[in-house]
Amino acid sequence: MKIKRRFINTPAVPRLVVALVASFAAIGMAAADAAQARLLVNIVVDGLDADYLDLLRERFGEGGFRRLERDGAFVTAADYGPGLDAAAATATLMTGAAPSLNGVGGAVRYDRERMRPVEVFADPDVLGNFSSLPYSPKALRVSTISDEARIASGGTSVAYAVAPSAAQALSLGGHAANASLWLDSKTGNWASSTYFKEMPVAVATRNRTTPLASRLDTMSWTPSLSPGQYPAVPDHLSRYPFRYVFPRSNPQRLDMFTSSPLVNREVNTVAGDLLTTLKVGQHEGVTDVLSLAYTLAPYNYGKNPDNRVELMDAYVKLDANIEQLLSDIDRRIGLDKTVIVLAGTPPRTRSRRDSDQWGVPFGEFSTRKAISLLNIYLMAVYGNGDYVSAYHDGQFYLNHKLMKERSLDESEVRTKAASFMARMTGVDRVFTLDEIIAGHAGERAEALRRNTVSSAAGDLTVNVAPGYEIVDDYNSTPSAERIPMAERAAATTAPVFILAPGIAAQTIGTPVDARTIAPAVCRILRIRSPNGAAQAPLHLIKK
Repeated sequence: MKIKRRFINTPAVPRLVVALVASFAAIGMAAADAAQARLLVNIVVDGLDADYLDLLRERFGEGGFRRLERDGAFVTAADYGPGLDAAAATATLMTGAAPSLNGVGGAVRYDRERMRPVEVFADPDVLGNFSSLPYSPKALRVSTISDEARIASGGTSVAYAVAPSAAQALSLGGHAANASLWLDSKTGNWASSTYFKEMPVAVATRNRTTPLASRLDTMSWTPSLSPGQYPAVPDHLSRYPFRYVFPRSNPQRLDMFTSSPLVNREVNTVAGDLLTTLKVGQHEGVTDVLSLAYTLAPYNYGKNPDNRVELMDAYVKLDANIEQLLSDIDRRIGLDKTVIVLAGTPPRTRSRRDSDQWGVPFGEFSTRKAISLLNIYLMAVYGNGDYVSAYHDGQFYLNHKLMKERSLDESEVRTKAASFMARMTGVDRVFTLDEIIAGHAGERAEALRRNTVSSAAGDLTVNVAPGYEIVDDYNSTPSAERIPMAERAAATTAPVFILAPGIAAQTIGTPVDARTIAPAVCRILRIRSPNGAAQAPLHLIKK
């Protein structure tokens, strides 16, 4: 919207009056912009890769990824920093704050008091709804975009989140959502908890009449295109199309399903139920929020470790899902009244290992052996005792109680332990908690510091060399049927699209801090940024 200003150059019209008129015009423009946004749609895609978007552009329809890139702001690389899973990356996006501030360093954390891993959003003070597992967003220490939108409306707007996992749904919905919904890992029901005031009737009805568990037997995942139509596919992968099913006899079928692109269709279906039955985005004068999570995680349940065709098919299917969602929103609310934010989370750092026939170096790092050797070394230095308490997700936890009883300097013990572990086969780097907190740990020391929740972090963080698999035989006996995985070097960036009224089509090709996305979205909506968002908003060119 352009305002034509006529400046009358006469003594009868003082400059102060002209300035006031211009100010009121600017305020009017801001109000008009705010009134246009009746719906904010946050979409987080686990594992979205800009290279695959470029590779598959010609296989996409006009209304999905191509529409977002053509009409919106395209950030090619939002940088999250190292060590974040999808849950932690989603929390960073929604809060504009790193894990050290927002409190979510991953979907699972180690509880020193109970001496076992616990899900970060597990909450014994609530009850599950269509689930026996209780979760709430209390682990989030700061507000989210969704919270701020609800606060700005005085509670007259609505906010819903839908995701395959509880951790992502709760990171998306925040504290003030009407309901956050996720697939229960045991039953496949769409679940929530009594923390939220609502359980949408349409979702409850879906659980009772057409539950996922009763439909899995009839589902199959087959390619959307013939294998030969996918680009850069070697001949041996293009001959035979794949087909995956989810029979009742397979105890892993729910995990298999939620790792497949078919789960994205389920998310879309529930989102459609909310748009239809609860009229999300159709409330005058306020901005409703609908937050969704999709997955493009590598599918590791096939027979062939080379799953490029499956991954590309997942992109093609997701593009169709997004096109359907945008079309539905355009028909019901209007994209000219909607802000769409689609953000990827970084690719996972481990994937299925290659076959031995290729001769790629591979090794196993046994957590049981590592703890045993480390404990023997520390006993030789400090006397008999169990100096290592636990291992969890690349981190080793030392026995603080024993060190306190013997008046040992914890920092010194950590330093000696790290020096010893760094010489173990397969270990690339070892950082002590002291180094991480001080910002002295490796090339990306500051990024690692802010991505570490110190209250839940281990004393030692170990990075194994690429090609090695961490075999956690300390906590469990590895199954003979386990899928061999290997660490890979991976980028910590992912693309982001922002499609909004008043924002010009543009490409930002230099890496940007992922924490700048939340304040940029809030600026578009003319609401406060989340209370932990200290970064300046990402600069976007307006129309």
